[in-house]
Amino acid sequence: MPNPLSSATVAIIKATVPALEAHGLTITKRMYERLFQDAAIRDLFNQSHHGETGSQPKALALAVLAYARNIDNLGVLAGAVERIAQKHVALSILPAHYPSVADALLGAIGDVLGEAATPEICAAWGEAYWFLAELLIGREATIYRDLATKPGGWNGWRDFVVESVAPESETISSFILTPVDGAPVLRHRPGQYLGFLFNLPGHGVLKRTYSISCAPNDRAYRITVKREGRAHEPAGIVSNWLHDHARYGTVLRAAPPAGDFFLDQASNAPVVLVSGGVGLTPMMSMLETITSATPERPTWYVHGALNGRVHAMRDHAKALTAGNENVRLHTFYAEPEAQDRQGEHYDAAGLISADWLVAQTPREEATYYLCGPKPFLSALVNGLQRQGIPAERIRFEFFGPADELIEEPRQAA
Repeated sequence: MPNPLSSATVAIIKATVPALEAHGLTITKRMYERLFQDAAIRDLFNQSHHGETGSQPKALALAVLAYARNIDNLGVLAGAVERIAQKHVALSILPAHYPSVADALLGAIGDVLGEAATPEICAAWGEAYWFLAELLIGREATIYRDLATKPGGWNGWRDFVVESVAPESETISSFILTPVDGAPVLRHRPGQYLGFLFNLPGHGVLKRTYSISCAPNDRAYRITVKREGRAHEPAGIVSNWLHDHARYGTVLRAAPPAGDFFLDQASNAPVVLVSGGVGLTPMMSMLETITSATPERPTWYVHGALNGRVHAMRDHAKALTAGNENVRLHTFYAEPEAQDRQGEHYDAAGLISADWLVAQTPREEATYYLCGPKPFLSALVNGLQRQGIPAERIRFEFFGPADELIEEPRQAA
């Protein structure tokens, strides 16, 4: 598509690439410091991504660098724009929030680069920022409109009540949520997530996203949550609260389903669902959908867990696939324990590998859906690419900002 940015702006942005390579992370960290001086803006973000690991600043630094590197070929950024727009919708980001980000970003560039941040550079980055912001605002407006007008749909935060809680393993529990108003819910696309707004004593406003772990229906959603870290740590505040305090009758506030990672239900081509740990949540939504709606579709569900104590929804997956020769289930335990019986509880010891996947599944036809922790995804996504699987047939979801997940050729995709 024609580049709407001026040629002078494109030249300046490309000239700043070396500075971004050297100082990008410092700039994004400073940007968030500036941004979070406003409590109303700070509450829009998931603070667990801004703690010791700094995963969100790293992810943003890579995104800004990818934008600069591809400023003269913006079509390659379409996928990234869609992912960001979907996440913004799940967090109820609105057009009024964008000027604060612009001020924080440009201010951070000036703070970090000092005199090197000339008026021309700041003006070019201002133009580039607002071009991207307008793209996101336009796409988000379309998503908001679609969500509000579909059956069971809504915008903003809707009250849901916990109907039931079920332990799935030593560390994972499922929560069935139904709307307080008793009206239908929007049928999600299998693989999507819900955004949640919490206001917890001693912690204030917190936002999180959790994948929907059931097939689409008109009545309820199920989320399946792992207890993370410790209750006082950013990554563990909400998950620990859910495990310790969410019971029958607890009310939670949720945004409508969002996300660009979902099963292609229009295709009958083979699918390979691959998950690690609690990454099984979107896969269970996909597996339930396939076995109920298109049981003839060739499907492989490959799951990896540490051992049987933490393997969630094992019996449910077996029940879904039992008696269906078109759906194959294979489980890996990285460190099986004495009570874990091979052939009954799991199929193989060790880790899932890209070599195993391409050898055991129809690599020439299948689409691979993957979800799990960073090392799991980094090994498999990049491994499948090295095995020659086209990028368009490798789809993945990462819980948290996917910083440094994909090797260089895929960063700007």
